Amino acid sequence: MDLTEKPIKQDYIYKGKIINVRVDDALLPDGGTAKREIVEHPGGVCVAALTDENELLFVEQFRYPYFELVLELPAGKLEYGEDPFEAGKRELREETGAVASHYEDLGKLYPTPGYCGEIIHMYMATELRFGEQALDEDEFLELKRIPLKEAFKMVMNNEIRDSKTQVGIVKAYYRVYGDEK
Repeated sequence: MDLTEKPIKQDYIYKGKIINVRVDDALLPDGGTAKREIVEHPGGVCVAALTDENELLFVEQFRYPYFELVLELPAGKLEYGEDPFEAGKRELREETGAVASHYEDLGKLYPTPGYCGEIIHMYMATELRFGEQALDEDEFLELKRIPLKEAFKMVMNNEIRDSKTQVGIVKAYYRVYGDEK
């Protein structure tokens, strides 16, 4: 059975600096129709940066939608058409001051596939050298280092709630430790 839905009509109800919102009429596989509310987003990057001491670099920042501080791996939004790998290197340098000699692709993440087209590209960075942060003028964050094994336990204990950070930690953990507990 073909499960593909096909857009019949697309109406943009909001076009913003970061996201666009549209409502589609979609043709369903059985011939019926349905409304689909879609958030268009250019995507993002996330970097699990691991020091020589097996510590991950984190940033803690206030996230307005949740009205709380959120612990995250360094990450950022892509510009439309921007190369995700280059954006990941930029975000790591800007947020942490770190530059890596080695990067490994950790794959892609669809954070909210029910309504948003965002794709987060994930990387692991090692062999780090440190310089100065270069934060955006509206960016306020605190840099933290947490041992990889401790960060993995924090994910398993639901102490880290950000999805890209959870996945990045787990993937980095298995790259370093395999099935070891």
